[in-house]
Amino acid sequence: MKSIRHQLLVALLGTISLALLLGAFVIYRSTLAEVDDLFDYQLRQLALSLRDQAYHNAFAPATEDVAEDFDFVIQVWSPEGVRVYYSHPHKTLPGLVQIGYNTITTPEGNWRVFAAQLNSLVIQVAQPLKVRNQMALRTAMHVLMPLGALLPVLTLLIWILVSRGLAPLDRLAKAVATRSPRALEPLSEQKAPEEVLPLVRSLNDLLARLAEALTAQRAFIADAAHELRTPIAAMQLQAQLVERAGSKEEALTSIADLKAGILRASHAVSQLLTLARQDPDMAAKPHVSVSLAELAKSVVGDQIALAGAKDIDLGIEEANEKAIVLGDTEGLRILLANLVENAVRYTPMGGQVDVHVSCEDGGPVIQVSDTGPGIPLKDQARVFDRFYRGEATTEPGTGLGLAIVKTIADRHGAKIELSNAEPNGLRVRVVFKGMGSG
Repeated sequence: MKSIRHQLLVALLGTISLALLLGAFVIYRSTLAEVDDLFDYQLRQLALSLRDQAYHNAFAPATEDVAEDFDFVIQVWSPEGVRVYYSHPHKTLPGLVQIGYNTITTPEGNWRVFAAQLNSLVIQVAQPLKVRNQMALRTAMHVLMPLGALLPVLTLLIWILVSRGLAPLDRLAKAVATRSPRALEPLSEQKAPEEVLPLVRSLNDLLARLAEALTAQRAFIADAAHELRTPIAAMQLQAQLVERAGSKEEALTSIADLKAGILRASHAVSQLLTLARQDPDMAAKPHVSVSLAELAKSVVGDQIALAGAKDIDLGIEEANEKAIVLGDTEGLRILLANLVENAVRYTPMGGQVDVHVSCEDGGPVIQVSDTGPGIPLKDQARVFDRFYRGEATTEPGTGLGLAIVKTIADRHGAKIELSNAEPNGLRVRVVFKGMGSG
């Protein structure tokens, strides 16, 4: 994992170094322009200073006296274009050029030349451009060397400033790391810098959701323990009655009651495990394309035997093949199976349960209708709570079926609508809003 401190330090030092290099180039170019102006002026002044000289020899009279480091080269040309004088006979010199300033290229490099016509002679003074470039470079380096020497100091200062700037993050990390698993109170926002405030608020939001999840988990465990305690106690009582049975008939009756208690406990455990697997906080399964019509046919086929035992007319009124959603196939099967099973359980003998799969403007819809007693309006808002059972409920159950339906629907972004039918019955609609249909 990359360090923010290291990234900031590298970025800042890199920016400063780049700025120094760019500054060096600008200073060099600016200095070179000033040096060019200065030496051009010197070329002209030197040429003008030679106008009254007499030139009888083509070479300087005393070559050995000419300083080796004398950068200027002087040439004098007659009106006929004959060179009558030049100061450095052993150099490759530029030839006769136009009057004024010129830049000439020779095998020894580039030359800057000034030529002036004085007293019928052309006096030409030249200087190698490398002299100017070297002087400009030295001047630029003299300016930048102190800044380069300050680079280690700047590095230290930047490190200190970056460390101070990241100190709030270090304090925040320490505050989170030193907390106990049960300490879920919000982090303080008073001393948090503006840039760190969004992170603090996000952590506080996460802590709040964790607190809610832990509270719900504790409530779920407590409710589950309470829900299982009753059938387990009943099974213990039935087992004792089997032991005390005075006749075979009494023993068989007690065994039948014991089997019913085991069945209820098994159903409760199964519902609890299903609810735990469908919890939104569990790892989400990948969504696939699910045909609700095919799903309805499969679920109704599984529930036919249960409906036949009560002489209930269970069937599919509508199965639109275009009703297709992206979702968890197993989760949607559990959702529809719970709705159909509840409808069959609460519908009296000889009743009717209909399943509709359709496509509406808002998206695919699953509807399960029955001819049972329905749900009182005062209970409709709470029937999706875990373990809630209305006062008028007489059928055995755990109060988890609709809670499971609601959990699965929420995972799929669907909305559940309850309404009582006339003259009796319940209609449950699951509307998959915002999901695709084809």
